[in-house]
Amino acid sequence: MHVLVQSHSERSWRPPAPFDVIISDIGMPEMDGYALMRRLRAGLSTGSIPAIALTAYARPEDSERTLAAGYQQHVSKPVESTELVATVQQLVQAFDKRP
Repeated sequence: MHVLVQSHSERSWRPPAPFDVIISDIGMPEMDGYALMRRLRAGLSTGSIPAIALTAYARPEDSERTLAAGYQQHVSKPVESTELVATVQQLVQAFDKRP
């Protein structure tokens, strides 16, 4: 497993290298998770990578907003590591089965 930790400031942002899945917070300074996902979905190499929003925003409308922004899963904090790993596995497997 390879992990990239990156600042999402406007000054230092760069598209990530190819990954199997993206996990991002929503409430970040300078560039929130919605803006990040818009940038990623606009990129040729990152437009189809499955993504999980890992966030403290746990209302039903927050989940709807993350899905509308381009995330495939919405996981509320706090989250058990086993739950997060299972969510990642399920998402990657679902994307691997796509035509």
